[in-house]
Amino acid sequence: MILQLIIKKIHTVWNDMRRRIVSLLSLNKKNAFDNMMHSKLLHDMKKRKVFKLFLKFVKNFLKDQHIMITIDDYTTMKCSMNINISQNSLLSLILYLFYNMNLLKACDDIKLRTNFTNFVNDINILIYKEFMKCNCRVFSEIYDKCKQWSKTHDIKFLMTKHKLIHFMKTSKWFNMKVDVKLMRHQINLKSDIRILKVQLNFKLKWVIHMHHVDTKLVIKQKIMQTIIKFT
Repeated sequence: MILQLIIKKIHTVWNDMRRRIVSLLSLNKKNAFDNMMHSKLLHDMKKRKVFKLFLKFVKNFLKDQHIMITIDDYTTMKCSMNINISQNSLLSLILYLFYNMNLLKACDDIKLRTNFTNFVNDINILIYKEFMKCNCRVFSEIYDKCKQWSKTHDIKFLMTKHKLIHFMKTSKWFNMKVDVKLMRHQINLKSDIRILKVQLNFKLKWVIHMHHVDTKLVIKQKIMQTIIKFT
């Protein structure tokens, strides 16, 4: 769904605003679920005027957790523990939406022509303006807002995993060598980028992804042949 939204937005810009360049900055958060602050989560939920009954349920869900360990015939006493919100929990994605709401509000801006999508650890910010330099300048502004949010919500960004790509039908109108600096760190431009396990190239051609799939299939085929050989 998220990938479809991104691709649809790119095609919309290409069809309606031909001379605008679509740029995407992909950010990566470290251990998103493990680092959620319970107090901040509850505060953000109150801010969004969540029903008191559901808020009470979440509050009880997050506190007074106990654990007992059984080994053979021996069972330990109950021990209280503070738990992080498990990614396997059915409730986790809903709670994480509330936790990211302020970030969404800061990054999704009609005036700046930015679109924001977030799935667990991955953040994708899409910008479409007349010039790449304008896009990169806005990325710097948006990233400053992301860093401010991360400080208040105890989330760390992995700078080494940030990626930048400019989508376009043709490169003849644009300078293809424009990078972006985030907090004095250079984010190098990519000709293709991985979003939710799908490889996209700057012209939205599927050749790169198909090649990536083929390579994986060959590797798995060799592994299976090796297993069969020794059984």
